[in-house]
Amino acid sequence: MFNIGWGIFYMLVNFGFFLLCYRLFGKKGLYAWIGVATVIANIQVVKTVEMFGIVMTLGNTMYVSLYLTSDLLNEKFGREEAKKAVWFGFFTLIMTTVLMQMVLAFQPQESDKSQEALQTIFGLMPRLALGSLTAYFVSQFLDVRLYSWIRKYYPKRHQLWIRNNGSTMVSSFVDTLIFCSIAFLGEYSFRVWLEILLTTYVFKFVLTAAGTPFLYVARNFRHAEDEPAKALPQ
Repeated sequence: MFNIGWGIFYMLVNFGFFLLCYRLFGKKGLYAWIGVATVIANIQVVKTVEMFGIVMTLGNTMYVSLYLTSDLLNEKFGREEAKKAVWFGFFTLIMTTVLMQMVLAFQPQESDKSQEALQTIFGLMPRLALGSLTAYFVSQFLDVRLYSWIRKYYPKRHQLWIRNNGSTMVSSFVDTLIFCSIAFLGEYSFRVWLEILLTTYVFKFVLTAAGTPFLYVARNFRHAEDEPAKALPQ
């Protein structure tokens, strides 16, 4: 029971920091969130916990917040801005992976106590790293495209939940399918692989719905950059 209660509290804190980052720093804060959340989500995925009798990895809440961020950028600043943010997150993930693999390659001093812990966190198998990078790249760009497409049919302000949930729930399934296929297909029996796929997606589905009210709150924040720039007098 502790993990369930703590997980709900963690979700509220996670989405609360998302709101605070945008409220305090505007669009720059959203880019910062993309960079930080991309790295943290891939660190958290190393830890497994049990909820509702199901063993799952952490990182899903943080990862869902990436969809909230790209959808918010798409909503307020347009599709191109959202795509730029996705590229920024992809670059951040590659940069972190490369640099930390280089750090692990250093020979530790005899009294060093960090190498083993760092190896556990950052020494992911190439297959897992490939799955994470591929899933992020494909699903995030798909989310941006789907959001823009759905917006053509549901453009009204109160229909934000349709745009957000419609795009995210499709793209997060693609993300889960790609990652689980690259990382786990062949490592487990098909039944176990399917269970991992479905439980992970259902958890993301619930988190996406839970994050929608936070997206509505974030959309109502106002910053100077939200307004179109005025032409300077000649």
